[in-house]
Amino acid sequence: MPVSPPRPDFGQHFDAIVIGAGAGGGVVASELALGGKRVLLIERGRWLDYDHGGHRDHLRNHRYPLYGHNTGPDADDGPRIHVTSDGIEHHVATHTVAYSSNAACVGSGTLVYGGQAWRFHPDDFRMASRYGIPAASSLTDWPIGYAELEPWYTRAEQMLGVAGPQGPLPHEPARSADLPMPSMPQYETARILHQAATALGISTTQPPLLVNSVPHDGRNACIECGSCVGFPCPTDAKNGTQNTMIRRAMASGRLLVATETIADRIVTDIEGHVTGVSLVWEDADSRHSANATANNVVLSAGAIESARLLLLSATEKEPDGLGNNSGLVGRNLQGHTYPTAFGLFDDEVYARKGPGVTIATTDFAHGTPGIVGGAMLADDFVMLPIIFWDAALPQWMPRWGQAPHDFMRANFRRLIQVKGPVHEIPNPDCRVELHPNVTDKWGRPVARLSGVVHPETIRTAAAMLERAEEWLAAAGAKVVWGDPPKPRLSAYQHQAGTCRMGTAPTNSVTDINGRVWGHENLFVADASLHPTNGAFNPVLTIMALAFRCADHLLNRLEDRPDLERS
Repeated sequence: MPVSPPRPDFGQHFDAIVIGAGAGGGVVASELALGGKRVLLIERGRWLDYDHGGHRDHLRNHRYPLYGHNTGPDADDGPRIHVTSDGIEHHVATHTVAYSSNAACVGSGTLVYGGQAWRFHPDDFRMASRYGIPAASSLTDWPIGYAELEPWYTRAEQMLGVAGPQGPLPHEPARSADLPMPSMPQYETARILHQAATALGISTTQPPLLVNSVPHDGRNACIECGSCVGFPCPTDAKNGTQNTMIRRAMASGRLLVATETIADRIVTDIEGHVTGVSLVWEDADSRHSANATANNVVLSAGAIESARLLLLSATEKEPDGLGNNSGLVGRNLQGHTYPTAFGLFDDEVYARKGPGVTIATTDFAHGTPGIVGGAMLADDFVMLPIIFWDAALPQWMPRWGQAPHDFMRANFRRLIQVKGPVHEIPNPDCRVELHPNVTDKWGRPVARLSGVVHPETIRTAAAMLERAEEWLAAAGAKVVWGDPPKPRLSAYQHQAGTCRMGTAPTNSVTDINGRVWGHENLFVADASLHPTNGAFNPVLTIMALAFRCADHLLNRLEDRPDLERS
């Protein structure tokens, strides 16, 4: 659906309003609508696909927005303020990597992601119990475990469509169902790395991907073009919420999608009860506003914007923001630190066929002595030329002049990279706040991001870089190098943690169902909930939690028919 539908009538009353049409919001809104409820889904971006505004080039895309990107937010939406460790504030524009942006479009990141669909390791849910709590950290266990989430992982895999190995992956306990599609093909890179891993005693697997390896759900199979991370799929073979869940729910007539519409604040009545959402939008001539009412509001705008909206919705009863009596809204901002190693080979080893990531090991997610946590390590998606120049050139190679051009031309197909997402140890000083002076184009305070990753995260990343370099060396690389991890602001990749779920209002923002403490009908359904963010790409966990939240809401509405208003 490349053209946005007409803006809905905001005067009608809804069973639920969901803010954000990404991995979490797209699932919750669709499940509620398919369950018979009237749902309004708010998205600040547009409908995009490969042919209609979603594809640009290797300099302007969501993976590497060096000169702009192909999704949103718009360039005039307003900056974010990053505070570096020296206390200096930096205005960060929307069209930059440092903005830490979730894609603003229907589907959000699921339109332009690589689609690695990992389940978390069982010990990812019990980090504090396994490792203890490092000093100056806020490391904690999840209030639920793998067993509680397993059926929702299965539902996410089946409903969206995941390709991968049959049976449990090496880090998984028994699963309740196999993946619905077989794995994607493997190429020379996978053969070389598998042979080396066997020699090192490392187990490997093919990564599960939200990609059609065969025709599925009425859409094409992947043609292996490589336009994966950062781009919509040109053949619609990548499975996001926009072409699976949302499409089905809209066909029911019970899901209305309002695009290019901003959730300005969550509205409460005089008693503090959530009644709906204040909305703003603009057209070519003017600005508009409306209040939409609902029995339930679900916040799924990403860890930065979900926290920001709770803070923007402060009231006399909750002057520090909705659900923020504990002071935890916006704290524990985290993402994933990615140690990356490169190996240069004598022969051409890189097929440059998509999706690109074909082999992984989960052996290092836990159990490496002397560190907290670990990482899944894998080869990477198809490398854009600009990423080769920016990240893959050896440290001793100049970035300008003829030398880097010659190196890239000679070695683009002779390079293999191995990387992976490291457990970030939550730091309570990594946080989202409202800036007191800088506003967006709507006059609202922008997000102020501060804090650096915990020192234990850096130690773990350094250890994982060593494992990646050892793997490449064993594979026969004649030269191996990597970029040592450095302290930095978190949330560049896979933002999470700012509305953590827990067991009590004193230690969390929501309960185990994502319900904001102190509010019967206000929920969060995105990675904001994650107390820790795992050693894996988190999107399948976001979706699983969203399916679980939707099930809770459907049961709640059935148990409380008084909550449904005609």
